[in-house]
Amino acid sequence: MKLSARNIVKGKVIEIAKGPATTKVKVEIGGGNILTSSITTEAAEDLALAIGDEISAIIKSSDVIIGK
Repeated sequence: MKLSARNIVKGKVIEIAKGPATTKVKVEIGGGNILTSSITTEAAEDLALAIGDEISAIIKSSDVIIGK
């Protein structure tokens, strides 16, 4: 499969917080850095995500907001 997204980060699932509509997935991406993604619970179930899974986080965004 080819993707238009160019920001692909490999990591390991370290936490899954399933809700009725959305699921938060925390991914260790190396160097002590953690990426958190909110996906639909249906998508999380379809992917059969589990703690310890090696995954790819694919980031496609038209905006990056930074606050201080």
